Amino acid sequence: MNSFSGSKQEVISGMENFVSTQLKYLKPVEDSWQPQDWLPDLTSEDWIESVEAFREPAKGLSDAVLVVLVGDMVTEEALPTYQTLINGFEGVSDKTGADTSPWAQWTRGWTAEENRHGDLLNKYLYLTGRVDMRAVEVTIQNLLSKGFDPSTAQDPYRGFIYTSFQERATKISHKNVAKLAREEGDDNLQGICSAIAADEARHEKVYTNFISHIFEQDPDGAMLAFRDLMRAQIVMPSHLMQDGADPNLFDNFSIIAQQLGVYTAKHYSEIVEHLVRTWNLENLTGLSSKAAEAQDYLCHLGSRYKKLAERSQRRKSRIEERKFSWIFNREV
Repeated sequence: MNSFSGSKQEVISGMENFVSTQLKYLKPVEDSWQPQDWLPDLTSEDWIESVEAFREPAKGLSDAVLVVLVGDMVTEEALPTYQTLINGFEGVSDKTGADTSPWAQWTRGWTAEENRHGDLLNKYLYLTGRVDMRAVEVTIQNLLSKGFDPSTAQDPYRGFIYTSFQERATKISHKNVAKLAREEGDDNLQGICSAIAADEARHEKVYTNFISHIFEQDPDGAMLAFRDLMRAQIVMPSHLMQDGADPNLFDNFSIIAQQLGVYTAKHYSEIVEHLVRTWNLENLTGLSSKAAEAQDYLCHLGSRYKKLAERSQRRKSRIEERKFSWIFNREV
């Protein structure tokens, strides 16, 4: 159901000047890194030696790290779906595809920066020779075909709460893969994942700023939107990923990410707590009765999730091995 009311329309329409101030968080193209900055130069005379040197540290990566890296890369490669989603938010869309409005400038600039992430991870994995690229490509095409529904409807309030959460989640995931890459001896991958995590941190800042501004203008509407989204639960952008072989591919990928500590139920609870603090929810006053109930629910939600995560961790059964087509059906 579309819950975009006239009052929300007013708030979003009135935000254009504020959105203009946030465009500074987009880096100019000339100051941005590009995938080639991290990869061997195949036009050089010694390109064979460069590729061999690039592949050497990747030989030490465990299958578990490769699985998580592929899952993260597939998620990044589904970027067209995410831009389509944002352009579907009421009052935010880029109607001509080249609008000059601040909203359109942000969405296109964000997409342009994000586009480098999938490109770089894809080329990295291709050059290492460590994964079955055809199986990976099938997964990407399937995910783009299936899309995803984050339960935001066309509501920009819910949409930007979702992106605030998700940008922080991807930042955490890439940062933790960078740590694992360092531990397993691949400085190339550490640098790549750290650079991507830094982009996600900038994007997170903007989306949380959007919602901070919305809370100032419409605290009741923002609070209820946050509550509604959390009741529906935050689904990951790649939850419909499929490789044509494993019907539980996303669940199995998520289990490996959890076991490695890349992205866990504890991280989920911590993000909820972080957003509650960032938007100063505990100290908001003058709310309607419904919004005040939502406030109480949200302010206690993170700790509830944390207890559930700890309980789940204690009850964790033995680790079962799972096959992944991405690594030539080896078990992890």
